[in-house]
Amino acid sequence: MHNGETLSYPLRINGTEHEISGAHYTETLLEVLRYRLTLTGTKQACEEGACGACTVLIDGQPVNACVELAAEAVGSEIMTIEGYNRPDGSLTRLQQAFVKHAGVQCGYCIPGFILAAETFLKEHPKATVDDIREGMDGNLCRCTGYSAIINAIAEVADGNNAS
Repeated sequence: MHNGETLSYPLRINGTEHEISGAHYTETLLEVLRYRLTLTGTKQACEEGACGACTVLIDGQPVNACVELAAEAVGSEIMTIEGYNRPDGSLTRLQQAFVKHAGVQCGYCIPGFILAAETFLKEHPKATVDDIREGMDGNLCRCTGYSAIINAIAEVADGNNAS
């Protein structure tokens, strides 16, 4: 790609095919999600892959959308918080635990935490508090002091079923 060249490509997001056209190769997945598709649950924060606010799942694994080129995700299944949320608006067990333990304050980091925690719990269903602290180290929160978030995830780990 040079200068003003653009490309088109399909992205499968939350189970739906989206045709991205007139895109620049350098567009991040975060930019495409938020500004082309208006999926604003994926948050824009550090833009350096350091805070986890933009976490999405690509083929079931957490990825920082701010440093992932959108065109590189062609052929993968992308899930945003909008795709994780239940269609009827009811909360998953993990979301319920975040509310119960007051793990949601300003809420900006929560979509990224939920997606990262969902994957972590699938891979570590019997995680201890120490495991959870280590597993969530890529997601930052400025409001909660982390205890409430860790306690919410630990409650779900005890129950062994995140969704």
